[in-house]
Amino acid sequence: MKTTDKIIADYKSRFMAELKTKNPGETEFHQAVSEVVDSVVPYMVQYPYLMEQKVLERMVEPERVIMFRVPWVDDRGEIQINRGYRVQMNSAIGPYKGGIRFHASVNLSIMKFLAFEQTFKNALTTLPMGGAKGGSDFSPRGKSDAEVMRFCQSFMTELQRHIGADTDVPAGDIGVGGREIGYMFGQYKRLRDEFTGTLTGKGQYWGGSLMRPEATGYGACYFAEAMLATRGESFAGKRVCISGAGNVAQYAAQKAMRLGAKVLTLSDSDGFIYDEEGLDEEKMKFVFELKNIRRGRIKEYVTKYPHAKYFAGERPWRIPCDIAMPCATQNEIEKTDAENLVKNGCFCVTEGANMPSTPEAIAIFQGAKILYSPGKASNAGGVATSGLEMTQNSMRLKWTAEEVDQRLRTIMADIHEACIKYGTEEDGYINYVKGANIAGFMKVANAMVEQGLV
Repeated sequence: MKTTDKIIADYKSRFMAELKTKNPGETEFHQAVSEVVDSVVPYMVQYPYLMEQKVLERMVEPERVIMFRVPWVDDRGEIQINRGYRVQMNSAIGPYKGGIRFHASVNLSIMKFLAFEQTFKNALTTLPMGGAKGGSDFSPRGKSDAEVMRFCQSFMTELQRHIGADTDVPAGDIGVGGREIGYMFGQYKRLRDEFTGTLTGKGQYWGGSLMRPEATGYGACYFAEAMLATRGESFAGKRVCISGAGNVAQYAAQKAMRLGAKVLTLSDSDGFIYDEEGLDEEKMKFVFELKNIRRGRIKEYVTKYPHAKYFAGERPWRIPCDIAMPCATQNEIEKTDAENLVKNGCFCVTEGANMPSTPEAIAIFQGAKILYSPGKASNAGGVATSGLEMTQNSMRLKWTAEEVDQRLRTIMADIHEACIKYGTEEDGYINYVKGANIAGFMKVANAMVEQGLV
């Protein structure tokens, strides 16, 4: 007679071995699935129907994977070829929903990991959205507006066959901001001859929601506030290190500052800046203009503010801080970074990016019993507000910024409560990874069971 621990260990081992055999070389996808498996399998064995129905086995298999070529012409008249993706992972609780990423690193493994994570994240918001992700190995960096437009139009010429307001609603992600969403929406409208809420993150004058640009960064701060409150703490007077300098990082920095924190760092793929005095509204105005209008590099910050320091080729995690908010990309906090953060006094890590901490780093955080939240919980504010944009589009209404912000706060508070419900351990420590994984999994799993074997 097998013990429960033996049943769990055997299931995990067999499951991951089969996943890796079926999906060779997809390391990011393996990592994302492994984290969920570790959390949910001990819970699943208490409910045999989940194992009998092979819900987890179905959940890791995308409902549809679309890959396509994207030909376009650059400003020199030369033909360029990129690869496009859309991974429609799970539609059990609503139409597919997830961002589009334009970055040289994009491949099938990254798309599948992001779509899998998105399924859980969307479930946590309590809004009716399934999980998907898409993108291309095209990078907008260094491209002219005309080149970006031609690429986006070619990309959407194929993608439009597979999306729609009640089927799949893409949004932005790394490399895809308001400019790219605008070009893609224009081409979608041109080809389909319809004006629907098929994309979110749209401009304010043509269907976009107020607060959408701020939502991911603000939502991460709202989640961090709730985490800090469990220990009688707040942002007031805390030192905060933030990675990234794009949309999420910008608004996480802005909100953290307004909540009384001193934000010390921002970064991009070339390095990071450290401002010992802390960022303020004037400095953030410069960052917004630098990154969103001039599309410059973060090292230019030290030209404007010479007292700050720039560290080329490094990440900001050796700078002493109380709160760390990784808002750049996956696996940016490795074991050594986590050790440095804990050693230097960091007691709260709130992820604004998708899977920015390696498994080894997460083990360090949880071993030290610091507050640590996975991106699928703390960066869900962006997709939550995209869901609110979908609602406004369907109703042909536009809510005020205050209405959207209040709904966002409520959603982040609800996600935090779900994490506490499923993640509080016997010693009182809140395991936000376990809480988020189980809460998201159960909502999707029960929907799948109730809808039959499809």
